[in-house]
Amino acid sequence: MRQPPSIDAFGGGGFRVAGAWRPGSLLILRDEAQDWPVRSLDELTPAVLDTIIVARAEVEFVLLGTGAAQKLPPRAIRETLAGAGIGLEFMSTEAAARTYNVLAAEGRRMAAALIAV
Repeated sequence: MRQPPSIDAFGGGGFRVAGAWRPGSLLILRDEAQDWPVRSLDELTPAVLDTIIVARAEVEFVLLGTGAAQKLPPRAIRETLAGAGIGLEFMSTEAAARTYNVLAAEGRRMAAALIAV
């Protein structure tokens, strides 16, 4: 398994991950940073979680950054993840980015899904 990338900075509509600027929202899965097509919690649908659901054997939980403020994810999201046996932790993107770095350093098996602010 590769070294998890660090989130060095966030804001301005994107993230600096392992030293490289990535505009837009971010998904880190299997220790790989990738673009995530969700710009707001309103755009978060169960279909957007397909990549995470397919990797469920490698994911204990999803760390969801909900944007500028902590907001409850839609019921369909909570039910989809629960049905797949994947936990959900949600918080503001700022808190989630900081938490991700700590949990990644501990070797936690997670997916980080962070809405850009």
